[in-house]
Amino acid sequence: MREPARRPRLLSRALLGVVVLALATGGVVLGLTWLLPQRTANACTVTAEDGSTATIDADQADNAALITAVALRRELPARAASIAIATAVQESKLRNIDYGDRDSLGLFQQRPSQGWGTPEQVMDPVYATNAFYDGLVAVQGYEALPITEAAQQVQRSAYPDAYADHEPEGRAFASALSGHSPAALTCRLPMPEDEATVAEAVAGRLERDFGVAPSATTDEGVEIDAASFPGSSAATLDRYTWAAAQWSVATASVTGVTRVHVGDQVWDRSHGNDAQWTDAEPALAPGTVRVS
Repeated sequence: MREPARRPRLLSRALLGVVVLALATGGVVLGLTWLLPQRTANACTVTAEDGSTATIDADQADNAALITAVALRRELPARAASIAIATAVQESKLRNIDYGDRDSLGLFQQRPSQGWGTPEQVMDPVYATNAFYDGLVAVQGYEALPITEAAQQVQRSAYPDAYADHEPEGRAFASALSGHSPAALTCRLPMPEDEATVAEAVAGRLERDFGVAPSATTDEGVEIDAASFPGSSAATLDRYTWAAAQWSVATASVTGVTRVHVGDQVWDRSHGNDAQWTDAEPALAPGTVRVS
């Protein structure tokens, strides 16, 4: 009965010996990489025009997408979303956590005892984001203030200077998710186990985040009409189209979306760690984003 128990250990030692030999000989290590499974990153990156990048986890990007969508829905400038995202990174690492200092909760660590709402309300990311923006728009000239000053006037934090540390990712993701930086955001995600509910999930998130419904659902996917977004106009249609497209990518870890098509560009989740915006034909009509 002992012999079967030895075999796994012998096999492990043999494999270890191969790896040690490869390390000792040099150059052979690269030939062994096929033995190791390649894991998809499960992260989202924004690449700026100057080549600099900002990367956060997929669940954090999903919350950044919500925060920016609420700003667009309220017709606030991208600067408001930059401030909000930087604040949430500092307060909760951009996650909707159910704990914090004293009674602080949620994305922005708002305290029910300080009048932010009930615990249930501040744990609702839509409510919490709107509550933050309510405070922000009350700050006169917040658009021109440094992020740390604007955030501090809303949050009244014990560490007011810390918000400035997260300005780069706040600005990068707000710019992409508000459509000011087209084709700048990509996510590298593992393929979902179940794609059957994509249409329902996308419709639910569109209603929650933007207050709009899909314009059509066909065999080719769910279509989003950027012209239906609050604040969209002929002059801003291209920007809102890219906002919708990159929102679709940033929320894909939750909705299960595997492909986003906008104009003559497409993001394909099945490319894993190589997923990026690439050329696609035929081009979609202006204002249309198709997800599947």
